Amino acid sequence: MSLPAWVGMHFVLALAGTWLARRYALHRRLLDEPGLRRSHAVATPRGGGIAIVIALLSGIGWLVVRDGTPSPFLAAAAIGLILVAGVGWIDDHRPLSPWSRLAVHGVAAIVLALGVFAQGGNITLAIAAFCITLVLVNIWNFMDGIDGLATSQAALAAAGYAIYAGAGAMFWMALGLAAACAGFLPFNLPRARIFLGDVGSGALGFALAVVLVGVVGQARDTWPVLLMPLSAFIIDATLTLAARMLRGERWWQPHVQHAYQHWARKTGRHAVVTTAYAGWTLAAVAIMLLTRTTDIAMMVAIILAWYLVGLIAWVRLRQGHRGIARRGME
Repeated sequence: MSLPAWVGMHFVLALAGTWLARRYALHRRLLDEPGLRRSHAVATPRGGGIAIVIALLSGIGWLVVRDGTPSPFLAAAAIGLILVAGVGWIDDHRPLSPWSRLAVHGVAAIVLALGVFAQGGNITLAIAAFCITLVLVNIWNFMDGIDGLATSQAALAAAGYAIYAGAGAMFWMALGLAAACAGFLPFNLPRARIFLGDVGSGALGFALAVVLVGVVGQARDTWPVLLMPLSAFIIDATLTLAARMLRGERWWQPHVQHAYQHWARKTGRHAVVTTAYAGWTLAAVAIMLLTRTTDIAMMVAIILAWYLVGLIAWVRLRQGHRGIARRGME
């Protein structure tokens, strides 16, 4: 399959699938209602991320057929994606406990780790795959709260990883993920007509974990720079979660305390925040690509400086909004 056909397949499947998912969600009354712990003002259908899942599974199937030989890693990626998306799809229809979802995420992480080990026998990378999967699946669940944010961040990170990989299965996987996200975004920007739902946010996190683990396996000593495109979500999710835990809050429950949520309330427009986060991630992708051949010590110094700037930005964005945050958690 040619490059344009590959991109077109993922884009069209996601675009058409999202349209169908919206009709289905409206028919089944799968709606996210506004509330104190939500950032939208009108009831909006959810579950549109199933279209991205279908596009990604179609792409994985094509890669398996193209290669003609079994790939434990791709098989594990498909199984794990089905597990994460499946529990999210159920949760979109009938809310599950966060611990039930986490248990399934753990199984999916184990499956991907086993696939990594079966593919190359690298136990260190397999352990990293388990951890990365759990972290990214839940970060994307946490951060999916305003129009276009989670999908655009996944698309930009995936595009950056595709350029970094340059060739091979991870190039195709990353490019397919970016194209599928692009197919969903017309329904989610500038004002959402459907949300990803848990089926989509979890699937995006898992798909990014698959791509990241695959590229890390190729990057070897330069792997730290691959954390750059994920920095916006890692910083916001990690610091917000840590702050909630230190305050003794029920950190696993929905809330509106992320920096992007404070900013969206201040501006009254989701598109402004989503665009700003996109600008940050575009800069991070550019730094990743420019520094991948840099001396490792310089690379680590640049990454630490970038994350420090992000920490300062997180603190500034949350200042003056603590009263709103407390009301949102009550």
